Amino acid sequence: MSTQFLNAASQPGFFRRLAKSSAFYFALLLITVLVSFTTGRYGVSVEQLFTLLWLKVARLPLNDFATVNTVIFNVRLPRILAAAMTGSALSLSGAIYQSIFRNPMVSPGILGVSSGAGFGAALGILLSMNLAGVQLMAFGFGSVAVSITCLFGRALKRDSDSVIMLILVGMVVSTVFASFISLTKYVADPTDKLPAITFWLMGSLASVNMDDVRSVALPIALGSVPLFLVRWKLNILSFGDDEARSLGVNTGPLRLMIIVCSTVITAAAISISGIIGWVGLIIPHICRMITGPDHKTLVPFSMLTGAIYLMIVDDIARSSVSVEIPLGIITALIGAPFFLYLIFCKQRSCR
Repeated sequence: MSTQFLNAASQPGFFRRLAKSSAFYFALLLITVLVSFTTGRYGVSVEQLFTLLWLKVARLPLNDFATVNTVIFNVRLPRILAAAMTGSALSLSGAIYQSIFRNPMVSPGILGVSSGAGFGAALGILLSMNLAGVQLMAFGFGSVAVSITCLFGRALKRDSDSVIMLILVGMVVSTVFASFISLTKYVADPTDKLPAITFWLMGSLASVNMDDVRSVALPIALGSVPLFLVRWKLNILSFGDDEARSLGVNTGPLRLMIIVCSTVITAAAISISGIIGWVGLIIPHICRMITGPDHKTLVPFSMLTGAIYLMIVDDIARSSVSVEIPLGIITALIGAPFFLYLIFCKQRSCR
């Protein structure tokens, strides 16, 4: 059996075919979840984890497993679910935006949702709102920022390319809301509010609980399902509006629906995690290298890869050092060099 596997592995493209296998991805997802449950400052072995699950299923007294039960179900389970949903949402949104804008440099925050959500959260913290209020402000202002971008983009496009105009207006809106964030930090109390705002903007899942997970599960699901169902039309949109219309696709309403759904899932994810960069930019590139440009496979693989990636990053954030590292720092340290590597490879292939 081992000889057959080695012979198969020696064939060209074996590992790419393995990476494209759905079974391989789901196995990797399960392994990542298992590692996430057992990783952290409070050590939980695999044996303890499965023993606890057996006690819960059999409805037996927990006895010595009461502390393990608290760690697993009250602390780590919400973080794992939140990391999976956030990574999946950001990766899906990134893959979608890179397609409809026909630009590999596009990320989920291109239309201003990240800056808008950041300002909403900063304002909520400044006004001493509770965590639910901060999350609601982040979601609301993220949606408002994209709405402003779409309204101005539609009003200004006229004879211009609507895609380019949306990107340009999105950059302006992002800059304006980034200025509002700076203003909020400037007037915040430097001993209390300012550290809280700064830490939120760097991204973290440290304070996530099951109520937070439930509050964003519905909007992320409602936004992801339509995008998943129309993923085959993204192949047509990537050719441009003229070609898409010639094939019978009404590009205006379709693009609007895609932007609305992408905004909903991105704003919902940011509202519980803070601003986590590079996920929506890098993960679609990695998946495109494995699966190719066909969005029928690229979209689901991006969602799975994003979930796995952010769970791993969260494991590193909460276990590598004694003080938890913000997720945005780790994703930037990983994403920026990898993106330079992609550019380098692209330049070499073009020669």
